[in-house]
Amino acid sequence: MNASLPKNVMSQPPEHMQLQVQAIRLEAQGICSFELTDPSGHALPSFEAGAHVDVHLAGGLVRSYSLAGDPQDASKWVLGVLREPKSRGGSQAMHDKVRVGDVITVGPVRNAFPMTTDAKHTILLGGGIGITPLKSMAHTLAAKGASFELHYCARSSKNVAFVDVLRTVVPAERLHFHFDEGDPAKGLDIKALMWRPAADTHVYYCGPGGFMKACAEASAHWPDAMVHSEHFKAPDPVASDMPDGAFEVRLVRSGETIQVGPDQTIVRAIELTGRRVATSCLSGLCGACKVDYIDGEVDHRDYILNDEEKTRCLTVCVSRAKGKTLSLDL
Repeated sequence: MNASLPKNVMSQPPEHMQLQVQAIRLEAQGICSFELTDPSGHALPSFEAGAHVDVHLAGGLVRSYSLAGDPQDASKWVLGVLREPKSRGGSQAMHDKVRVGDVITVGPVRNAFPMTTDAKHTILLGGGIGITPLKSMAHTLAAKGASFELHYCARSSKNVAFVDVLRTVVPAERLHFHFDEGDPAKGLDIKALMWRPAADTHVYYCGPGGFMKACAEASAHWPDAMVHSEHFKAPDPVASDMPDGAFEVRLVRSGETIQVGPDQTIVRAIELTGRRVATSCLSGLCGACKVDYIDGEVDHRDYILNDEEKTRCLTVCVSRAKGKTLSLDL
């Protein structure tokens, strides 16, 4: 007979959870944190630093947000949400419609931005709301007594979130704030910081487009395995070496073949047949629609899969076939 689990522990975390908004705090100009707990008081599923979850909002909106809390604290999850001036509805809904006490639907934990375990030193580079996954990394590194430094880049002190917690978690001499007042030349000299790759040092960065580009250029001479990043928004599209031509997708499990037009994504073509594929960002950033493929050549257009993953799976929201057919494990 199986022993019963303690009442405060979730036995098997469901695919989707109903979590209660325990607190909402104004963390910085335009940034609120949302503290989520289980309504029954159960401990939440564990997560590793860098992870994110999908939040399901009214009207069918689904948005991904990084878990910004302490991975060792199973009593709550913390999200940091910036009100985007050009919001597609997600950040607006979070700021304007979600209230303390509300119960919202949250998807399972996914992690496309995991930390390595063998770094002798870690450099964390956060730009704006990009601090959210790095904050969880700071918690983890501090708990291990690991060597690390955190650089937080923002327009001004009014735009810096989670200040009090960061000052508690990160040693004072390792916590650096950089304010550019809207002029990148006045901010952190990322090239100077990254001018020489250091042995067994890993770099993690996350932030807006311009910040991501600057970090990528500054770390281009570092070994790929030592540099890690996560985009919150898809970068400007880079020209693919393959045209957006039509092709066929074979669904191996059902035995059906679907036509994907030149102006269609794979996920849209599948949806037009009445089937559903889990999606969230629709930009190749979150991994919600990651699917294994059986055969065919893939024109990968995502920003999260590593080289090994690209040999066996793809994101059906943005990637395409290089040839005429592609077989998916669906």
